Amino acid sequence: VKVLEKHSASEESIMASVLTRGDCFGERGDDERSMSALAAGDVTCLVIDREVFKKVTGGLDDARENPTNKARSKADEDGSAFGETSLCSFQVLCNLGEGQYGHTQLVHLKSDSSCKFALKTIRKQVIQSPGQRERILAEKHILMDLQSPFIVRLHCTYKDDRCLYMLMEACEGGDLWNLLRERGSLEDDAVRFYAASVLEALHVLHTKNIVHRDLKPENVLLDQRGYAKLTGFGCAKKLGSLHRAWSFCGSVGYQPPEVILHQGHGLSADLWALGMLLYELLNGSPLFSGSEQLKVYTAALKGIDELELPKTISRTAAHLIKSLCRLNPSERLGQRNGVKDICKHVWFEGFDWEGLQKGTMTPPVIPNVPCVSDHGGSSLLPETHIEAAPLDDSGWDVDF
Repeated sequence: VKVLEKHSASEESIMASVLTRGDCFGERGDDERSMSALAAGDVTCLVIDREVFKKVTGGLDDARENPTNKARSKADEDGSAFGETSLCSFQVLCNLGEGQYGHTQLVHLKSDSSCKFALKTIRKQVIQSPGQRERILAEKHILMDLQSPFIVRLHCTYKDDRCLYMLMEACEGGDLWNLLRERGSLEDDAVRFYAASVLEALHVLHTKNIVHRDLKPENVLLDQRGYAKLTGFGCAKKLGSLHRAWSFCGSVGYQPPEVILHQGHGLSADLWALGMLLYELLNGSPLFSGSEQLKVYTAALKGIDELELPKTISRTAAHLIKSLCRLNPSERLGQRNGVKDICKHVWFEGFDWEGLQKGTMTPPVIPNVPCVSDHGGSSLLPETHIEAAPLDDSGWDVDF
C-alpha cells in the first residue's frame, strides 16, 4: 500500500511511505486529511471499528498523535521511506560490481551503520538512445510494482546531472554464480531450495504478466540469512494484450529458441531459462556454453530432448529439466497452470513450501557477512543535496 501525501490542491501527490504485510493505517477523526492510501497490488485489509479500537487502546490520540507516525516509523525501519534523505546521507562501504551502464556499491546510512543498501549508479551518457532509456525506466517501473521476499526490493531513486541512482535492498551473501565457483556443483536439496525461491519470484512476475528474460545464477542473490532473491530486471518486460514480446535479449546459453529466432516469446521463455538454471546448479557448468556464440545458439536450437544428461543429475531432476526445455514453448511444463504445475513435479515431493514462504526453513548455505568495520576504508558519496525521487513517473522520466 502506497501512502501518498498532498499538501495543497495545486500540488501533486508524493509518496510518503510504503506499507507491507502487518502494517496499519487509519484516521483519528473526521477532519480532512492530506494523506491517501493507495493499493499497489492485491491487498487484503482487516478493519477495526473506531469505537472498538478506542476501548482497546484507551484512546486514539495517544496511539496516533499523527495518523502516519506508525506508517512512517515502520517504513523507516525496513528502509521504505527516504523522502528526507539525499545521496550524501550514505557512506560507501565497498564496490559490489560493474555493469553495462554503471556500477553498484554497498552503502549504509551515516546515521545508522546497520542500515545497509545496494546503490546502483547508472551513467546518463551511456543511455542516450530512446531504447536504452525505455529499458532503464521499464526496470524501475517494474520493480516499483513488485513486493516479494523473493525479489530484490527497490527502496528509492535519486538523480543528478550525470547519473541516475537506484537504492536497493542489500544482499550481502553473494550470488549463485560465485557459490558454484566455490563448490563446483550443488546437492539436490540445495538446488531445490534455490529453485523453489526462484519459482516464488516467477509466480509474482507471471501473475502480473511480466517476463524476466535474464534468469541465470548471477541474478539470484543471497541475503544475510541465505535466502535467495531474484534480481537483474534490465531485460524484464510487462507484456501487453498479445502476451508476446520480440526483443532479442538475455544471456547467451539461457535464451530459448524462440528468442534466438526472433519468433516472439512470452512467459514460457522464463521456463526454459529455469531449466537451464537447474542444470547449471546441479552440474556446475552451463549446458550450452563456449567462446563462439553461433555454436552456442546452434546447440540450443537443437534442443535437449535427445541429450543424455550427466549421471550426477538424478532421473527426476533430469525429467524436470527436459519438461521445462521443450523446443515448442506451448509444451513446456508450467505453460498450462503457471509455476503451480512445476511446484507439483515429483522432484519437489516433500519440499516444505510453507516453511520457505514463512522464512522458517534453514537455508543450505549460511553466508559469512562481514560487519561494517570489516569493509575497510570507505569513501563518501558526492556532498551535494540530491532529493529522493518518489517512486512514480516524476523522478526519472523528465530531465534525462
